[in-house]
Order: sequence, then structure tokens, then C-alpha cells
Amino acid sequence: MARDAPNREEQEDVKPVRYSYGITSVLLAGGAAVTLITGIPAGAQVAQNDESQINRVMPRGSGPASFADLTAQLQPAVVNIATRQRVTVNTNNPFAGTPLSDLFGGGRGGQPTTREAQSLGSGFIISADGYVVTNNHVITAEGQGEVEEITVTMPDGTEFPAELVGNDAASDLAVLKIQRGTPFPFVRFGDSTQSRVGDWVVAIGNPFGLGGTVTAGIISAVYRATNTGGAYDRYIQTDAAINRGNSGGPLFDMEGNVIGINNAIFSPSGGSVGIGFAIPADIAAPIVRKLIAGEEIERGYLGVRIQPVTDDVAAALGIPRNRGEFIQSVQPGEAADLAGLQAGDVVVSVNGEEITPDQTLSFLVANIAPGTTVPVQIIRDGRRQNLNVRVGERPTEEELARQVFNPDSEATPGPRNTAPGVLENSLGVQGIALTPEIAPQLGISAGANGVVVTAVDPSSDAGQKGLQRGDVILSANYRDVASAEQLESVIAQAKSEGRDAVLLRVQRRGQPPLFLPVRLR
Repeated sequence: MARDAPNREEQEDVKPVRYSYGITSVLLAGGAAVTLITGIPAGAQVAQNDESQINRVMPRGSGPASFADLTAQLQPAVVNIATRQRVTVNTNNPFAGTPLSDLFGGGRGGQPTTREAQSLGSGFIISADGYVVTNNHVITAEGQGEVEEITVTMPDGTEFPAELVGNDAASDLAVLKIQRGTPFPFVRFGDSTQSRVGDWVVAIGNPFGLGGTVTAGIISAVYRATNTGGAYDRYIQTDAAINRGNSGGPLFDMEGNVIGINNAIFSPSGGSVGIGFAIPADIAAPIVRKLIAGEEIERGYLGVRIQPVTDDVAAALGIPRNRGEFIQSVQPGEAADLAGLQAGDVVVSVNGEEITPDQTLSFLVANIAPGTTVPVQIIRDGRRQNLNVRVGERPTEEELARQVFNPDSEATPGPRNTAPGVLENSLGVQGIALTPEIAPQLGISAGANGVVVTAVDPSSDAGQKGLQRGDVILSANYRDVASAEQLESVIAQAKSEGRDAVLLRVQRRGQPPLFLPVRLR
């Protein structure tokens, strides 16, 4: 049973007590024995590397006899996180100004109203004084919502109100603070750069709201890029089962260090298929430190739309595949445009760092301070050229989402955050508001309103009836919708009236709008 950690001032004077964790009942000479170091007094569960064991190799065919002792030491620092949100939605009352107006929001006509929403996820304590790390999407309200309350629940059921210290949408990280009179058990970040494919890992979290769930597996890939174009499109891939609600939970190595933060899954069904993604500790830890210190997080930006160099692109240009990224377009006035980069260029390196599938252009540029001038090597018309680019500052994720939407960018189901939204649960789709920047890309007038479908569960009724990414939902049950929150409001009302379906009016590029009845689930 884990005990509490010492105060931060006392930690440097704590003498570690070694806890021997048996790997297997049969150990060859020179085989592996991994040690978990536990700090005391107060029995703090603080995982650190035992340097005497780092270079010892597990014999082939061996493996952990049990994860029970390791789990018992680490689980007290893994918590459940729940939020209560107040979401503002606009109501369209077709009977406004008539005696029937009370049927739609108490006679308020089209006035905005609020609804309560909730989210669940996981997190872990990283200090004795109660700093908690989780995913940003676990504690952030959707759309026009506001988080009113965050509750952290310990494994023993004790609940604490949590204060949001800081959050960062680009890395999908957030830090909370909880308090009590005695120190909290906690864990520490490890060195994820030392992780190798095939290493054992343990994930602890709260999938589907089931607290204290432990799964184990191996590292399937290190620094896997998912081609989503994010600033931190670089993950540890694992086959340890990760599901909805695991978001924000820790991924431990066999020394009990946090080497990743469970973040997303790759799944056509919405459940675990053995492909989970965790934010590497070497990316997360510096951002967490900045959030705790209240420091601003700045990232570099070029202002280009890119795609990987596929076999077809490489064959057409006569260049090696899996090297560099192809520029589809350049945003006027941004860093790339000012430096002379053009659509059709292939960027092969930035600041001396080669661009590969595991080291994307977005990742390299995001980690360069804005205002820095760096050399960029490109291939143009079959010849290599060098340009100097003064890196700009990356816009917020919300601003980027309003700029670009490519309906053809997801030919197959991609990685997704593990916390589902109302639309996904009820309709089987994910969506964002149609903006003037996105509308022309979908062949729709800039002044139109609607909800752009960003993903569809193929097993849902919406998927079975042909709704697809890039479609725009203009109305639901004859009520115009301009945001995901408004669409959720219509769905909620339909459910409250006992209806099993909603009637959507859908616009697809190059086609007239049509009505599509979709069953709710």
C-alpha cells in the first residue's frame, strides 16, 4: 500500500529504499532484475531509475511474472478527473411571438440558453503538494462552453476540487492543483528518449469511467507521426489497451517512470484495437514545467499546407520517398511566403534536421523559437536549393482550425482523442462550425452557416446512410444549426421528446441540399 510523499523541501534529503521487482521465476546469469525505488519518510511512491540495472538485458523469452507489485506502488498517484460544464447554445424557436412559444425555451424566442455537460478522464499527481497532469481535452469545454467545476477523485474515493493552473491546446496538456493538509503520493517523469520498441509498459487510468484500470503491453513504435499536421505530431505507440477515459493517464515503464501521457487511439470502431498513442515525456515535461511557472508557450510557424512525400509524389518528381514533405499551398504574408517558398516545393530539411516520417516539418518548426532565422533546404524543379526563413509565431489551434479544412485528408480512420463528445455518442459523427475560411474549400458560399462533418463512425446509422467527412449539416429537425452546440441542442430536445431519429438537411460539394433522416444511438 502506497503512503504519502514528503514535502517538496524534504525531498532532497530523502534516502531511497529499494524495492526489488521480480521479473521472472527463471533468470539467466547476467539477466534482468528491475528495481523500483521508493522514497521515505511517509512512504512516498516516487519512481526513479536504478542506475545499476540500466545496462542489464532481459533474457530472451522472459517477461514479468506479475505487474501487481509495480501497480500497487504507482496506482495511488493516478486519479480520475471529472468536469461539470455549462454550455451555451442558441435556440431557434419557430413559434416565437405566438402562444406556443413556451414550448421552446419559456418564451425566450431565439435567445441563447445553457445546458449542463460533463466529461471524464484520467490524470496523475507529479508532486507532493498536489500538481496534477492531464490532457487539455479532458478539462476543456466544447465550443461555447465554460468549465464550472473540476473534481479529482483519488483511488480510495476521496474527492478534491481542482484549480486549473494552465492548459495548452497545441500539445493537449493541462495542469491542475489540488490541496490537503498532508502530502500526496506522486510519480515522476522519466526519460522517454531511452524508450525502445519492445519495452514493457503499463497504462493506468479510468476507461469508460471505470476507475483504477490497469493494462499492460509493449512499446509498438517510438516517435510515431500520425500525419495530422499538429505541432506535436510525435507519439509513443503502444498495444497496451487504451480506451475512452484513459485520456490524460500515465504510461509507465518498468522502473515506474512516466514515459508518456495517454492521449489518443487509432480505431475504426471507437474501442481499443491495440493501437494507442501517448505524448512522450520528453515533450510533455518541459511544457508542464512552463504551465506551472505561468510562462507563455511560443511555437514556430511557416504558414504552409503540406503532405507527406508518397510513392506517387516521389515517382512523379524523381526523388526518394519518405523524405521531405510536399507543399500544397503557401499562406500569403506568413514566414514561408516572405522567404520565397512556393507551392510544389519539397522541404527536405530545416535547420540541418532532416524531415522524415518520424520527424515532421510541423514538429521541427514548432520547436523553433519565433523570430529565429533558420536554413531550409528544398527541392524545386528537380534541384536542391537553400533558403533562409525567419520563423513566425504559430496561431492558436482554434485559429488554425478556422483557416483550413481538407475533406480528403482522412481516407482512413485516424487517431482521435479518447473522450467522446455528445455528437459522437448520439449521432456517430464529429463536427465543427462552418467558417468563412472553410466554406470556399467545400464549395459553399462564405456567408453560409452549418456544421462541417469532420469524421463519421461507419457503424453508425449516419455512416450507413452515406454521411461523410466534408458534408455540411445545415439544419436538424427544420432548425438551422451554426455550431456543434446548436446541433447537440436539437438532438437533446429530440431525445427528451422520445424521438429515435433526427431529420438532417445536408449539403455536399457540387450537389443540392438533401434531407437525411438519421437514427440516434
